[in-house]
Amino acid sequence: MAEKILIVEDDFFIRELYQRQFVKEGYTIVTAEDGPDGLLKATQEKPDLILLDIMLPKLNVLGLLKTLKGQEEAKDIPVILLTNLGQESVIKEGFENGAESYLIKSAYTPSQIIQEVKNFLAQREG
Repeated sequence: MAEKILIVEDDFFIRELYQRQFVKEGYTIVTAEDGPDGLLKATQEKPDLILLDIMLPKLNVLGLLKTLKGQEEAKDIPVILLTNLGQESVIKEGFENGAESYLIKSAYTPSQIIQEVKNFLAQREG
């Protein structure tokens, strides 16, 4: 069965780009464009992994992480933060609130992000 990834990203172009790339690699993709939608889809869809943009409308990403990790049906879903340069304090708080890793968007091509996600999921399966 294909692994399911939830991409929470408010930028339409980036969201669609990642979605196309992951689908080509055989993943099932669910997308959300803001925090509340991401929270809803995380609990409904129960993805194997959440790629979470740090800058989201409607709900602070740290609030989203706290809520996710406090819910029984979502607390064990690993979260990788998608960030931009210069967001170290938010990344630190993200780890304190349950994020497992982060990727700086400008430092990776979409195919490199997919490879990082593959590596992360492979390590979890162990």
